[in-house]
Amino acid sequence: MPICDLGDVQINWREDGDPAGAPVVFAHALGTDLRLWDAVIPLLPPALRLIRYDLRGHGHSSVPPAPYAMGALIRDAERLMDSIGARDAVFVGLSIGGLVAQGLAVKRLDLVRGLVLSNTAVKIATQAIWQDRIAAVQAGGLDALAEAQIARWFPPRFRASPEAQLWQDRLRATPVEGYAGACAAIAGTDFITPTSGLTLPTLVIAGTEDGSTPPDLVRETAGLIRGARFALIRGAGHVPPVDKPAEWAALLARFLEEIAHA
Repeated sequence: MPICDLGDVQINWREDGDPAGAPVVFAHALGTDLRLWDAVIPLLPPALRLIRYDLRGHGHSSVPPAPYAMGALIRDAERLMDSIGARDAVFVGLSIGGLVAQGLAVKRLDLVRGLVLSNTAVKIATQAIWQDRIAAVQAGGLDALAEAQIARWFPPRFRASPEAQLWQDRLRATPVEGYAGACAAIAGTDFITPTSGLTLPTLVIAGTEDGSTPPDLVRETAGLIRGARFALIRGAGHVPPVDKPAEWAALLARFLEEIAHA
């Protein structure tokens, strides 16, 4: 997979589909990496240019010293898209990736023609919760919270599956500096005012079993964006591209088809 050198940070990214197709950019959740989208990429139209990347501090991207600011994560996405010529894209963000998506759409409408905000909100939890999590990770590593995190991510019947165990292992492998840095970015973010000014085509997706961003919180975010569509996946947790990939991919494909003709 190629590395995009942005000077202060190196971003790992991958491209699937048609290099000449309409670009769709994917930003993953905290404590995951670009493999979050593995199960949905084959289910999407092959004529699209499907771009996914690892956030700073995650996957094979570089790990700058913590803390991170949300503005830095947004600039990473912006500079990556500028570097690889991904303009007029649909930007898909899940959890922290959804915060990046909102910030990028506010800043660079020339880069973003549509948004998909999955399992996210304009503000996620409180500063105190994130500071406690940072302290726990710095004291005990990712092992200190891996099981509790997986319990919030996945519905009970899915937690015993090999796939859930795989993501727990990947969470544990996330660099402490990267995880703590991203937690700090989330802690300092409240996009209620800028996001409420967005008017571009937007799909907002929630899962009924999401323990991190519950459906009502996600629905409130949809209500802030004029004309946004809200979809609820029954039985899905915080990362439906993993536990409900077919349903999630079908929603995305339908949205992409609709705005392609808008």
